[in-house]
Amino acid sequence: MQIRERDSTGRRNRDQQNQQQWDSRDEEAALNMLWSRKRKPEMRTGLVESSVVILLLGFVCLLWTLVLISVQPLISSSSPGHFNALRARKHLEQITSIGPRTVGSTENEITTVNYLLDQIEQIQSESKTGPHFITVDIQRPTGCFRIDSFNISCYDRITNIAVKLQPKTGAQHFMLANCHFDSVPNSPGASDDAVSCSVMLEVLHSLVNLSMPLKHGVIFLFNGAEETNLQASHGFITQHPWAQQVRAFVNLEAAGVGGKELVFQTGPENPWLVQAYARAAIYPFASVVGQEIFQSRLIPSDTDFRIFRDFGNIPGIDLAFIENGFIYHTKYDTPERIHTNSIQRTGDNILSLLKHLVMSEELADSSKYRSGNMVFFDMLGVMLVVYPAHVGTIINYLVAIATMIYLGTKCMLTRRVDQIFLPSCDMSVLTRNMLCAAGRYICELVCATFMLILSWIFTLLAVMFVALLVKLTGHSMFWYSHFYTAISLYGSVAVGIIVLIHTLAKTRCRSTGRMDLAELFFDVNLLLWCCVLLFLTSCGWCSAYVPMMMVVFPLITKLLLSKHFRARGATLLYSVLYLMGLAVPYIHIMFLIRVIFEVFTPILGRNSSETSPDFTMALLVTMATIILSSYFIHFIYLSRSTKWTLAVLGSVFTLMLFLVCCGLFFPYSADPSSPRPKRLFVQHITRRFHSLNGSLQSSDSGFCINSQDYTGMQHITPHIPQINDNICTRCQDQLPYYGFTSKSWYLPAPEVSPKAPLEFQLLSRQETERGTIKMTFEVKGPSHMSLFLHLHTGASLSGWSFSGRTPGSNLSGMYFIFYTHGLDAAAWNFWFEIQPPKSSDASPDEGLISLAISAHYISGSDGRSEQLESLLKRFPTWVFPASWISTYHMYRY
Repeated sequence: MQIRERDSTGRRNRDQQNQQQWDSRDEEAALNMLWSRKRKPEMRTGLVESSVVILLLGFVCLLWTLVLISVQPLISSSSPGHFNALRARKHLEQITSIGPRTVGSTENEITTVNYLLDQIEQIQSESKTGPHFITVDIQRPTGCFRIDSFNISCYDRITNIAVKLQPKTGAQHFMLANCHFDSVPNSPGASDDAVSCSVMLEVLHSLVNLSMPLKHGVIFLFNGAEETNLQASHGFITQHPWAQQVRAFVNLEAAGVGGKELVFQTGPENPWLVQAYARAAIYPFASVVGQEIFQSRLIPSDTDFRIFRDFGNIPGIDLAFIENGFIYHTKYDTPERIHTNSIQRTGDNILSLLKHLVMSEELADSSKYRSGNMVFFDMLGVMLVVYPAHVGTIINYLVAIATMIYLGTKCMLTRRVDQIFLPSCDMSVLTRNMLCAAGRYICELVCATFMLILSWIFTLLAVMFVALLVKLTGHSMFWYSHFYTAISLYGSVAVGIIVLIHTLAKTRCRSTGRMDLAELFFDVNLLLWCCVLLFLTSCGWCSAYVPMMMVVFPLITKLLLSKHFRARGATLLYSVLYLMGLAVPYIHIMFLIRVIFEVFTPILGRNSSETSPDFTMALLVTMATIILSSYFIHFIYLSRSTKWTLAVLGSVFTLMLFLVCCGLFFPYSADPSSPRPKRLFVQHITRRFHSLNGSLQSSDSGFCINSQDYTGMQHITPHIPQINDNICTRCQDQLPYYGFTSKSWYLPAPEVSPKAPLEFQLLSRQETERGTIKMTFEVKGPSHMSLFLHLHTGASLSGWSFSGRTPGSNLSGMYFIFYTHGLDAAAWNFWFEIQPPKSSDASPDEGLISLAISAHYISGSDGRSEQLESLLKRFPTWVFPASWISTYHMYRY
């Protein structure tokens, strides 16, 4: 009996152990059934590779075509306003026919001014019978202001033409519309900024002829010194009596030639201005992304917007043409390159906007509405989306919460299935199973996120390595005249690495189904875009609407298609519907990418930095590829194979690298239909260095040549062998800077002899009660002069005449003052107050300061020489050399 009982007990123990094992297997089987049922669409066949490629290429090409159509300056067949583009074009042609209009030249100060005054007088005569009247004032301001702590801009008797339009009953509040009629040397300046002045003349004509009187007035400012550090706008807003009545402004500018005018700055704050533009603009084209990029100083440029904002403390709207920046500030900036449609749409927008603003209540007391910022962006130029930034913050956080709920729900998917498939299990088992499944999902999500970020890093490193190869082979900027070659070379590498890494990941994870991996990487991209959304929102960036769109639309699409996906898997219908759900955010992302490349590609071609622009271009292409590929990775895991895709990408890369290294793609072009000029500054300069006692120590003369891009003289030397790296020179630290960049090519040449030479003298030198040395100087010279002050060891600057504040400390001991004057300007007088060094630091042979003045003869007969003209003729046709005569004098005191 005892043996039988022991056997029975043993059997019961073994039966219990077996039952536990079977229960464990049942639980595991149930969990497997959970994942298989939840991911039932896991198909053994998957999507055919060719179908995936055709779908994605078709999707991208379709959206890109829509983007290209949207940036064209199309207008309706019948203009809704009364703006006459043909009349404005006549103004444009007349102004540009005058030629380059530099500050201080007869062309700028007399010829252009007379033309504008004649046209304004004609418009004024038409207003006599209407409900409005016009007042014209010519201002010749003089002043100084700080560009930054150590750079000062001074001007004397430059020209402003201010036109006040108001109802005959009078007005107390005014809108300001601003343009500038001056240009850079050697350029007719059609787009920058003659076309804006032409538009303003016609807008003035249209407003004058309105039958209904305006509620408020408009001041049209035609300023004649913008290209010289925004001087004329400063003279108006700080000195003109009308400036006190200005409540807001519209600034018309250009960073390219023609196309659509982009609103790229508004405010500061004053959301009512953006709302007014949204209501009034007939053809809206605006982006808060452009505003935040510009104000982050990534674009090395500035406009009068800064002056009105910082010195006038008034809000405004900044508009600019951005197309074809390759010929901006060159001889190719001619009126025939600006389409009449561009003029018409700009005129319609400005006229409609001003009519709306001068009839608004907000203009009378704009400070009352000065709170908060606005999120604004247009969709294909059809509609402008505008909403307050605080509303955007709420929307962004709600979207982030919805994303977290979606991902949290994915972690909890096992709860319902556990209840269905494990009804006999107790709650502790169900909880354990649920936590195990959630933990497994979170672990997979973390690993996939790490792998995705790692793929981006490898992609960036690979593309940068290719850019380095291009640099080492001496073919930098091959993309400047052939933009799509950069897409083909760097883009093929970026796409290829991403596809390769995820293909290898799919191969290594055979235990996980293809559908599971596709879903997992969709969730990862959703999570990362959500993180970007939270980061930008917490930083207060209005551009956070972009990641918000990249979260909302894919999330909604995925939720709507989840039932179809579970039931039928990755069918062709699912793929089409999935891409349709991505269309809205992707088309906006592609529009922004296109604008960024449109703006930055020409900038890279006129940047003299010693860092190869190929690295920047490669970075931009890589970032664009990573952004666009985010939700496309889903298809890599759904596709049966990617071998043909990788083969094609590898072939494209190999072919493009070979062609680039063979020098097939020359950076520059003189093609009249699409010029891509290389920019140079060429000065025929004579330099004179004076010793401490004032005697001439040494002198030399030559052509000071500055390349405005990375390639330097690489492509010039074969045409002009004398200009080579053997004559490359850098400014010496102890000598104040004499060129445009620290690196110049200095080719010896005969001395220049301007008819009106520079006159420079020390008027007085006296010691003050504070123990400082005050030195007063007088200068007579051309319209453009640069003054450089270098403090010697131990000396410090305690005061000067250029601003009210004592200048800050500069570790390099260098200060720069830029000076321009109009016609009939008096001599330039200024003083410095220097704190001498301590006796132990003093060097009797060195003196206190080095003072250099560079005189630039930009216009007139003094601006040319036979030797300079002879050199310019030797440059190839694809070079645009901006040239003039200069003299440089360096003194020690």
